[in-house]
Amino acid sequence: MDKINDDPIILPRGNYQQLISYHKSEVIYEITFRFCEKHLKKNDRTIDQMVQSARSGKQNIIEGSKASLTSKETEIKLTNVARASLEELLEDYRDYLRVRDLMIWEKESKEARYVRMLGRKTPLHYETYRQFVETRSAEVIANIAICLIHQANYLLDKQIRSLENDFLKTGGLRERMTRARIQARDQQKRR
Repeated sequence: MDKINDDPIILPRGNYQQLISYHKSEVIYEITFRFCEKHLKKNDRTIDQMVQSARSGKQNIIEGSKASLTSKETEIKLTNVARASLEELLEDYRDYLRVRDLMIWEKESKEARYVRMLGRKTPLHYETYRQFVETRSAEVIANIAICLIHQANYLLDKQIRSLENDFLKTGGLRERMTRARIQARDQQKRR
């Protein structure tokens, strides 16, 4: 039996659980859920906004990763939606601190550097931050979330650039299917 195509049509992808951006977004969701329950009034519409933004960041990474099997375009779009959702959440945390005249940590503050150091652990889980979320003030928890969102956004930006480069190199599903079909036809003609 002749080998028709060395290049697979459907590329192996879809394992979101290996993405560091996913692990960070999962921790961000858990922190946000608990933060909203503890530090916002029950009838505050911001709760829904923040929890849904955090959830959207996480879920769109999953959906984009799974869509990658058949659509690079959808993967890029959904990864970008995850990025945009986390950006919205970032602004909600900043607003929370700003309107209450609470401090937003500087990027190079010792606190922010410590959170970045914690964020380097792999795999990253909520348990890494549980004691802080359960014992620290709203100001500290919001700043921790801000640091994690910056890290996740940085990773998502890199991921989107990588996905774009992959698309330019390998094309999408239609291009791979067309190449495979042309190659198969050429082999049949040579027989």
